[in-house]
This record gives sequence, C-alpha cells and structure tokens, in this order.
Amino acid sequence: MSKTRSIRWDKLDNTANLFPSIAGESMTNVYRISVTLTDEIDSEKLQEALDIVLPKFGLFNVRLRMGVFWNYFEENGKKAPKVHEENTFPCRFIRPNKNHSYLFRVTYYKNRINLEVFHVLTDGMGGINFLRELTYQYLRLTHLEIAKLKGDSLTQGTSLNREDSFVKNYKSSKPSGFNRQKAYLLKLEKVPDGEFGLIHGMMPVSQLKQVCHRYGVSINDYLVACFVWSVYQECFHGMPNDMPVRVAVPVNLRPYFDSVTTKNFFVMISAEFRPQNSSYTFEEVLRIVTDSINSQISKEHLEDLFSYSVSNQKNILMRPVPLFIKNLAMKAVYTQSALANTTTITNIGNIKVEPEYEPYITGFYSFIPMSKGQPMKGTICSYKDTLVFTFSSILADTMIQRSFFKKLVNDGVEVTIETNGEYYD
Repeated sequence: MSKTRSIRWDKLDNTANLFPSIAGESMTNVYRISVTLTDEIDSEKLQEALDIVLPKFGLFNVRLRMGVFWNYFEENGKKAPKVHEENTFPCRFIRPNKNHSYLFRVTYYKNRINLEVFHVLTDGMGGINFLRELTYQYLRLTHLEIAKLKGDSLTQGTSLNREDSFVKNYKSSKPSGFNRQKAYLLKLEKVPDGEFGLIHGMMPVSQLKQVCHRYGVSINDYLVACFVWSVYQECFHGMPNDMPVRVAVPVNLRPYFDSVTTKNFFVMISAEFRPQNSSYTFEEVLRIVTDSINSQISKEHLEDLFSYSVSNQKNILMRPVPLFIKNLAMKAVYTQSALANTTTITNIGNIKVEPEYEPYITGFYSFIPMSKGQPMKGTICSYKDTLVFTFSSILADTMIQRSFFKKLVNDGVEVTIETNGEYYD
C-alpha cells in the first residue's frame, strides 16, 4: 500500500491578496535587495547555499495557486530556482513556469548577490531575513573557518513565523479607507520600454544624523522632504499648484503590534505638500512634510488603516464572490489609490549582520519597481555607517534626482553616486 504525502498549503496574508490581481510585465511588484561582498561570487557555491537554505524557509518554498474564491500558497516540491549571472534589467516580472514555480529569483554580478521577490510572498523585512541567511550559508561554504564556528543552522534571531498579523490585530471599529484624491504625477519623457534606470546615492549616516539633528527631524522625514522639495523646485519651479505632491511611505507594523511575522505586515501613509502660497523655503516644506507624517504615526491610526482591508476580506457577502470578480474590484481600488501618490519612498532600515560575517560583507542596498502613475520611486537602506538612497526610474530626465542629491550636498552630506548604466550624466 503506497503512502501519499499530504501537500501543505497556506493562505495569503491580507495585503498579499492584492498583488496577483495587479502584477504583470509593466507592473511587476518584484523588489530587489542586494548584498555586496569582499570577493567575487562563486556561482556553484551560491547555488549550493540556496539549495541548503530554501527548505528551511517555508515562506519561500511555495508556489501560487488559484482557487475559486481566493489565491493560496502550496508547498513547492521542486528544485530551487537556478542561480544565474545577472544579464538583464532588474525587477522583471517573475514567470513561475520558467522559475520552477517559485516566486523569487537569485542572481549575482561580480561580488554582489541579488534577491528579487514577488511582493505576494513578503515585504522587505521578510526579504532581508531570507537574503541574510542565504549570504551566511554562502560564506560558510566559501570560508570553512566560519563553518567550523557556526555550523549550518539558521541564526537564533531569524524568524520563521508565518502568521497573518493583519488578521490577528484586526479591530472592527471605524475602519479608514484609502486616499483617492489625485496627486501631482510625474508625466515626463520615459526611457525605452523594458529599460530601468538606477541611481544610488551613498552617504555617511553620521553626517546625515548631524544634518537631521540641526533641522530637528528624523532621517526618514528629511529624505522624504528632500524629494518633495526637488519636485517643487524642478516641476513646479517654486510656484503654487492645485495638485499636491504626495509621497506614499510604507510603515513596518511589527514594532507597533509586537509581531515577528515574515509575511507582509505594513501599511501606507502619505506625506503631503500642497503648494498654495506664492513661495516656500525648504524649512517650511520640511515642517509640512514632517507634520503630515507624524500625524499618521500612531498605533490606533495604523490599526484603522489595515482594518479597512481586513474588513473587506472578512465581509460575509464578499466570501462567495468568485476570484475573477474580486480581482477586478481590487484592481480598480488599487488604481485609484496609486494615482493618489506622486511616488513611494520606502525605508527598509539598518541591516545588521552577525559579527563573524562582517569582515566579508561590504554593503546592502534595495530598490522597488514602478507602479501605475509612479514612474520614479525611492528606497532607503543602511549598513554600518553607510546609507544608500536608490532612485529607480523609467524617466529619461534625471533633474529630480540631481536636485535631490544637490540638496543633500548643500546641507553638508558627502554623496557618492553610482548608476546601472542607464544614466551616464
């Protein structure tokens, strides 16, 4: 009598339900986190590291299935996706049938390892979790002296928790909807289809802290305000405008709700600047942006924001609605909310690594793809005393990026610029 092994399955988290309905070639919802090492990458060792680590991460070891009413995850029993040298533009749409049914990819280039993740799996925190352990395993394979000290187990602080923290922390009282008022959009000439421009600005965290201390704001608020200021200067030319510059700012909810989930657990707030007066100084713009952000950062307000989405998922009338109809509805709601923001700037925070691995790791950076109405986005990432602000863009002109980094330099921050070759000026 043969024994049939049961295949494990899992629900998508509340936010993840959206991504399959909107993802495609032009809006991939695939983000990247990269780590740079001291030595060039050995592709065979990297593949071996992935083969070892992947089975330990149930969150990544899945395929996406379409149900009658909702999508769901199913355990993926196939070999790990093939690691290969990077030879295309980043953040391309992941076609599961060409990737052993997996929803992430691992590539490398010279001394850099790239992890690209379809957002349906997890947010930046979950991506960092996986990339860090993949890097540790790779370094243990290439540096046997580390393997003798550490072994092949995951580090103690690595979470494998897969709860839906949205549903767990949902409160049914007075849910708040999304902002649907249109924002100023960057309607400028674009690069050819399929191309993708990157500009990395690397700067000392210590200098940035000094500047922010002088202004009395956080690093995140300051960098968001610098972007708003750049749009105000370059697109509005310092003049009034009826359309607000609105920046979507993802907020990691884990610290507010004592969560260690590796699934998506974030909400979007919006920093808004509406230039109604004849002129504004940077200090005025900074104060408006900071007040806008701070007014939305409270546990109660954040709870209201995600409770709106969870309430729709829990709605008894919605449950029997076929998936294809739900997808149409989610796509329509997403389009309205996406056009309510000029851009998105996400901060994945300061990445820390175990002391034994530090001598072999030189840095991290991250960036996110384009979405409807947002042809330019920003990502903040830091490691030790280096912060990297990365602009990802499909716009041909770099006036906003130049203005942004010029403002930082004028404020006393030393910035080193790198690009992926799409921009040479």
